[in-house]
Amino acid sequence: MKRKKENVSPLCGQAVYCFTDIFTVLCPQISWRPTYRSSKFRNVYGKAGNREQCFDGIPITRNVHDNHFCAVNAKFLAIVTETAGGGSFLVIPVNKAGRIDPHQPKVCGHQGGVLDIKWNPFIDNIIASCSEDCSVRIWEIPEGGLRRNMSEAVLELYGHSRRVGLIEWHPTCSGILFSAGYDFKILIWNLEVGGPVKMIDCHSDVVLCMSFNTDGSLLATSCKDKHLRVIEPRSGKVLQEADCKSHRVNRVVFLGNMKRLVTTGVSRWNTRQVALWDQEDLSMPIIEEEIDGLSGLLFPFYDSDTHMLYLAGKGDGNIRYYEVGTEKPYLQYLMEFRSPAPQKGLGVMPKHGLDVAACEVFRFYKLVTLRGLIEPISMIVPRRSETYQEDIYPMTAGTEPALTADEWLSGMDRASSKCVCVCAEPVLMSLKSGYKRPCQKAFKAPVRERKTMVMNGLLESIPPKTENELMRTFFRQQDELKRLREELVQKDVRLQQLELELNNLRNNSNKL
Repeated sequence: MKRKKENVSPLCGQAVYCFTDIFTVLCPQISWRPTYRSSKFRNVYGKAGNREQCFDGIPITRNVHDNHFCAVNAKFLAIVTETAGGGSFLVIPVNKAGRIDPHQPKVCGHQGGVLDIKWNPFIDNIIASCSEDCSVRIWEIPEGGLRRNMSEAVLELYGHSRRVGLIEWHPTCSGILFSAGYDFKILIWNLEVGGPVKMIDCHSDVVLCMSFNTDGSLLATSCKDKHLRVIEPRSGKVLQEADCKSHRVNRVVFLGNMKRLVTTGVSRWNTRQVALWDQEDLSMPIIEEEIDGLSGLLFPFYDSDTHMLYLAGKGDGNIRYYEVGTEKPYLQYLMEFRSPAPQKGLGVMPKHGLDVAACEVFRFYKLVTLRGLIEPISMIVPRRSETYQEDIYPMTAGTEPALTADEWLSGMDRASSKCVCVCAEPVLMSLKSGYKRPCQKAFKAPVRERKTMVMNGLLESIPPKTENELMRTFFRQQDELKRLREELVQKDVRLQQLELELNNLRNNSNKL
């Protein structure tokens, strides 16, 4: 074997040799690349909050609907609760963790169970909710949280003929809300007007999930009819459609601007799968990867800033996370956060609410139903330096909308055959200075005599139609009467105590 002299070290004077000649001749196909991947996020770890950082004593809903039942932003944490005779959810300031008062005020205006809640991405005090009572409602939470039960919504939106299971805010446009109901329809609401502006009627069964791309020009949906669709939301036109027979899709999420989709579902052998798709060609997935043989639904979460994908199973205690790339392997497994407590749902903190000083890149709020507990879980990149880490905190979507509702809707109807997309990228912000600038916008409801906004031809009035609805209304009134009677009894007792104290003072003054 002939050894080739490469160079001589000037420090020790010894020759450094490499044995490359014979391997270059005999094995030219061997790639001399390192076996490990160079990545900033391969050491990311999950850190659960301590007892003082958790929210305890919350009666989390036991509804079996496949949703998170939790929404969080930089100010508030909202959780759907278990109540009788209607639907309600708690709103708690995120900085007031600990044991929650059993008499904590609630948002309790729905006549049916609440199925989904979402915070407005541009106004922290505005939250939308949908319910089994076929309505979508917009609520304005006062600064500092609720001081009494809230039953009057800013807007009540009626247009679905059956219960509403999903709602989504447009990612770049203010005042546009999407709702999907069990009537197989998606309605687009203009909240500045207070009514529906568009109906997407291309699904033959219940819509299971909705996801927008970064600028909101495309909407991906998964449906119970086993079809995956990419839709242009303003025109309602289906751009791509896949018949997922071998991979039954449950959840879908856009991978930012990568022109890719990730779906989670079940294979024909009833194993949980994750699949990667090209948004411009849904004929077959790019890759399919089996996860395990459990039966719980897999919820995908994607962070477009770090290109990390998180998979959390309903009823599981663990959270897997991957790094998404443009080359093989497209999904690189990183690590897994393990916990013995099963999760019913997960809320995700927006980027401007994270702890930048601790190198936190993602934060979940885990719902543990058996213990009535909301547990924060932080995903942290270990760094020794205490300075701001610009490489893991690029410019991210901020709290300012890029378009108004009228500007977005102006591109909906065009004279030409092609719908020209008038969309704008999100207004970016830096996390270096922290989240100090609150949004100065105030939500103004349209001035109407009635708050109930009805879509013509779909719903004309909302009287109780079934005996169950009448019974729910009756029991709500009974609960309210019981509470008022208890308050009267307490006030009577207090009056008697004050009268006795007053008599004692009079007797003492007469003796003197």
